[in-house]
Amino acid sequence: MKNPTPPSPTARTAARIALVTGASRGLGFALAEALAAAGWHVLAVARTVGGLEELDDRIRAAGGSATLAPMDITDAEAMAHLAGSIAERWGGLGLWVHAAIHAAPLAPAGHLDLKDFDKSAACNIRATAALIPLIEPLLRAADGTALFFDDPRGGEKFFGSYGASKAAQVALARTWQAECAKIGPRVLIETPSAMPTATRGRFFPGEDRATLRDPRDEAKRLLALLQDC
Repeated sequence: MKNPTPPSPTARTAARIALVTGASRGLGFALAEALAAAGWHVLAVARTVGGLEELDDRIRAAGGSATLAPMDITDAEAMAHLAGSIAERWGGLGLWVHAAIHAAPLAPAGHLDLKDFDKSAACNIRATAALIPLIEPLLRAADGTALFFDDPRGGEKFFGSYGASKAAQVALARTWQAECAKIGPRVLIETPSAMPTATRGRFFPGEDRATLRDPRDEAKRLLALLQDC
């Protein structure tokens, strides 16, 4: 029996539209694939076109649907245009998964490459600060949820750029979470299990990756958590 044709994106309600920033690899990719399999229409945002096309192929092969948005989240004009398009087409969002991250190479604090530090700040902090006010009204319109990922590396040796910028991103998310506790949208902050992602591979090149959790299994756990909310 063939898979039924999924509803067109325009026929879906805002509550079943999921925006995944950082969808071309790692946990973002796995969550986008899992969400589509669960019946969501996924708006997949990333700079890596090849990764997005692979995601789209997998989603379509499983009978799901996605809209690819090959964009850089640090491009404020592009993000504003995307938010406006979502509002015009669907009127809101049911879910925002923010998995986009810039992972600068490890280095002693006394030898940080400031270009890498600036890239970390631009992607991990400033882009997040710009996205929240764009996406907040879309989530409120559909009683939606935002999902962030913590990775508490702040203060660890050699994690200066990544640890500081990731800690700042999560601090911003926690502030938003506290502000929205009574009025929405729902803001969740989870610490994923260690996974054999490309980012972790750069941080821990000699690690036994066989002991790490498959991103697809972690995506299933997180999806179950979202469904319980």
